[in-house]
Amino acid sequence: MSINKKTEPSLELKISDWELDFYSRPIIESNGKKRWELIICSKRSYKTEDIFLWNKKCPANEVNSLWLTKALDEALNDAKKEGWAKPSIVRFWRSSMKSIIKKSLEAANIEALVSRRTYDLFDRIEFLEKEIYPKEKGYVRGVLAPSFTSKMETSPEPLPEAVRGDALTISEISIGELRSAENWPMEFGDIFPIQQHLNDNDLVPGLRLFSKDRSLALSAWFSCLEPIKLTIFKNQLILEASEDDKWLVTDLPEKDAKILSSKFSESKKNSFGYQFISIQSTPYIEKFAGFWILRDIELIS
Repeated sequence: MSINKKTEPSLELKISDWELDFYSRPIIESNGKKRWELIICSKRSYKTEDIFLWNKKCPANEVNSLWLTKALDEALNDAKKEGWAKPSIVRFWRSSMKSIIKKSLEAANIEALVSRRTYDLFDRIEFLEKEIYPKEKGYVRGVLAPSFTSKMETSPEPLPEAVRGDALTISEISIGELRSAENWPMEFGDIFPIQQHLNDNDLVPGLRLFSKDRSLALSAWFSCLEPIKLTIFKNQLILEASEDDKWLVTDLPEKDAKILSSKFSESKKNSFGYQFISIQSTPYIEKFAGFWILRDIELIS
């Protein structure tokens, strides 16, 4: 019997989905080739204040699923050392890299989800493109790789009849209210911590949908949709989602469209681009069938 046996306390691993980008960067290496780099970050949540950040350069002649699979394994090992559990989902948005990324994630037994709902990844890339890459030798002003913008030419499809709800309103809530979203009762949705530097009194525009009998069904559909942001095109309110989906929410009177467009621009300027979608059975019940925080974000171009 060992009287000096030490028992290590069980450590609770931090859990988060990951967001990933594997593409060329605005740097020409000494061999004259574009730099390729894998960028990974965890999704910020209320469960942990930490965020897992991981980068690895890839030789231009090794851009394939074999290299990426090995790099992912390395990232998973490093994450485990820092107390992170293996992610169950990894989101990415570059359609041109879809085959390579999906194959590598499949080898790691991780679900691959093509989605532009990768707000933390966008922030990370923007930081690198503004603060890090310009200081490196070989930096090329401008973007060598396509950046994420809203320039997809996909025509919007009308929302399916079954998920239009009984009524909708355009509304605003304050940043202060949005900060407390983690305490709101909701069945479906996706929320995350709000930037600390923002004023509690700043207003965030959004869409409220109501359906007396089908609020849960609507919320379940929206949950699979991966909603990204709301935009105005002419007099149409458009919801962008997933990889490059666009949904026509409603037609607006010209005056209302101008006002809402102005509110979206103001939020993008003052409130980090935050928006929201809420789904309730009625306007009077203090419970959400679904609630999503959105962001209107573009990478530098």
